[in-house]
Amino acid sequence: MTSAAAKDVSPDEDAPGVRRVGAGRAFAWLLVVTGAAGVLAAWVITIDKFKILEAKIAGTTFTPGCSLNPVVSCGSVMESDQAAAFGFPNPMLGLVTYGIVVCVGMSLLAGAGFRRWYWLTFNAGTLFGVGFCTWLMQQSLYEINALCLWCCLAWVATIFMFWYVTSHNVRNGLLPAPAWLRGFLDEFTWVLPVLHTGVIGMLILTRWWDFWTS
Repeated sequence: MTSAAAKDVSPDEDAPGVRRVGAGRAFAWLLVVTGAAGVLAAWVITIDKFKILEAKIAGTTFTPGCSLNPVVSCGSVMESDQAAAFGFPNPMLGLVTYGIVVCVGMSLLAGAGFRRWYWLTFNAGTLFGVGFCTWLMQQSLYEINALCLWCCLAWVATIFMFWYVTSHNVRNGLLPAPAWLRGFLDEFTWVLPVLHTGVIGMLILTRWWDFWTS
């Protein structure tokens, strides 16, 4: 075997029916940026959570820097039961999952391509993320009655991540969809996360309308 023939290839690279799908630089950068925003939010919330716990042990109190008023009160959100939905602080989950998103984006920038099952698994992960964020939004607005700005950053990042990953999979035939939908997403994917984020903004505005206008 010559040295040229001995180059590194995956065993099934030339197998019939195997398709690896990459992505454009804009989409890859979107994953890097939204993933990094999520990591930043999760990191800051984790640090503040530790400081709150340390203060309790010391018999003092710690007020996070983003606790600005009775509505924008990160401390209230961090100390709620919903902030540890799985038995541990939610941002610890974010440190892992958003970090994975950054890695996927960087791999795509390096020219990587993934098989259909990988993209669908990734899509399922973003679906879980946007679903979990939706539940946290509802709890924050109507049960905890307070907002965390870092949480809001993570929500927006997850929303954009989910819609663009879903659009990528539809446009590349990894998810079944009619031709008109593929055509729409080719041009107007941005409409979906903008509308989604706008609805959340309106809910926040109307939930505390008296506070914002007083």
